Amino acid sequence: MSHELILGIDGGGSKVLVTLADKDGRILRTALGGGVNPMDNPDWRQELERHIEPFRSDPGLAAVGAALPAYGEVAHLSSFQKRCIDEAFPDIRRTVLNDVDAAHLGAFAGRPGILVLSGTGSMSWARNGTGASARVGGWGDVIGDEGSSYWIGREALHLISQSLDGRTRPTALATVVYEHLELDISDPINALGGWISGLARPRAGIAALSVLVDQVASNGDEAAIGLIERAAEELAKHHWAISGHCETSTDWTYAGGTFSSRLLLEAVERRIGRRAVSPVLPPIGGALLAAAQLLDWQLDERWFGQIAIAAEAVIARSRQ
Repeated sequence: MSHELILGIDGGGSKVLVTLADKDGRILRTALGGGVNPMDNPDWRQELERHIEPFRSDPGLAAVGAALPAYGEVAHLSSFQKRCIDEAFPDIRRTVLNDVDAAHLGAFAGRPGILVLSGTGSMSWARNGTGASARVGGWGDVIGDEGSSYWIGREALHLISQSLDGRTRPTALATVVYEHLELDISDPINALGGWISGLARPRAGIAALSVLVDQVASNGDEAAIGLIERAAEELAKHHWAISGHCETSTDWTYAGGTFSSRLLLEAVERRIGRRAVSPVLPPIGGALLAAAQLLDWQLDERWFGQIAIAAEAVIARSRQ
């Protein structure tokens, strides 16, 4: 039995998940922290280092796969990210890759396919039969991220303000959001404006409202349903734009917390015209797979199955 251990780091705009695993597919330890996207969190490095520090001296640690947001997108930020991982693990095999690349790697177990991601941000990543990759989207919340949880939350705030002003039809979103945030709807601008101005992490806070949009849409609210449908249209555009990179029969799948909405997933599937295949591994599994590949581990279906079950359990606990 190999005593080599691998470390997977799955970073995102809302959280970072760090996981230590062995060659038998057992997850030995985990750590969960806040977002580490350098595009919107000036303290990203401190947050990342705080959660990887306990793993640095683990006996047997042989490889690290660090999946980080914005890596490979903005040169100077990518340089900082790589330096952070290099300095943390100077004597260990390591690789740094974009978090969506890792999500694709895990979802298809390294095989070709199209991944549509919607989390705090949005992007699509494809890998064809030759192994070549392509991406669309991922421009950030100021320029893009259409169909993401942040985009849905921001658009929900637009609908709420218009509804309360009488500029559009009433929507249950207003009542549900004000009640959830414990705000006084009788003083709407002061209450909601105060909440926005007090957010330490505005992007993550607004993105969290997407869950409420799904709840209200599930109860039949037309405005919320329309917003879910608009998000689905934007995510389907990501698929259409990248599909030419792959063979016609290429499967597609999804990743990111926004897809916990059944309504959203079904709406995207209708537009693409094909059901999504289930991901083999969640994104943290892709980071672990990237680390395992550095060691040339010969992985079988049992390993993938073990990692998938263990990783999903870790993710479920993180949501509690």
